[in-house]
Amino acid sequence: MRPCHAQPISLLPPPQRPGATVADPGPGRVQGRVALVTGGAGGIGQASVQALAGEGASVAVVDVQGDRAQEVADAVVRTGGSAIGIAADVSDESQVAGAVARAVAEFGRLDILHNNAALTDTEFLSLDGSVTDMSLDVWDRTLSVNLTSQMLTCKHAIPDMVRTGGGSIINMSSGASLSGDRTRTAYGVSKAGVNALTLYVATGHGKQGIRVNTIVPGLILTDAVRAHLSEEMVNSLGRATLTPSVGEPGDVADLVVFLASDESRYITGQMFVIDGGMTARAGHVGGEE
Repeated sequence: MRPCHAQPISLLPPPQRPGATVADPGPGRVQGRVALVTGGAGGIGQASVQALAGEGASVAVVDVQGDRAQEVADAVVRTGGSAIGIAADVSDESQVAGAVARAVAEFGRLDILHNNAALTDTEFLSLDGSVTDMSLDVWDRTLSVNLTSQMLTCKHAIPDMVRTGGGSIINMSSGASLSGDRTRTAYGVSKAGVNALTLYVATGHGKQGIRVNTIVPGLILTDAVRAHLSEEMVNSLGRATLTPSVGEPGDVADLVVFLASDESRYITGQMFVIDGGMTARAGHVGGEE
């Protein structure tokens, strides 16, 4: 039998990357790191900004509504954190490149990317129906903002992350990516694309120290959700969850911090469904038993 010359598996801790949290003073789980959050002025985005800043990260708050992004950043600064607001349409490559460059220029590095931006306008979503009724403009705009934007931020953020030893990318998908419906076809397809993008980026850049995971939220009671779901529909969906209460933006933000921190250092290329167990039962909508 020929001797095996396979490289032995190391059981030693991985080498520290520059700026790793465990080498930095301070109590925060992402202390000393720099995060960029797209859609940072929205419900989940704002909660994620506050959670990351509360755990020691400096945060670039990116949103198409630049004034709201600045308000979120100012609120972080008032509580002793570090943040800047950046106005950018993340479906535009030049604006994405500019936002990443601004964050790196301001803070010197980039360690965490949270791709949270998506189209949530109620009037626009009402135009996204079945495939036979689909306007090409609605289709293109939905994929551009929900999917292409995440490709663009990865494209421009990864080189800076690699330069300083690696980083964590947290993409935002949706429960709509896991099953079909009679409406919002473009939205569901765009989010399914995010799931695939995560796998490809994680595979292509894992050995460079880049971890990439996807959050797949179910019912999360943001202002945008309340705007396009009736109270009756919210209550019906709430009864379909297995938990006593439905999700809040802070629940997602807690998961963002975990995936950004070294606590998840051995996790990449995964989908994390956070839906109160809704998809664990047969049938997503139903009454209490």
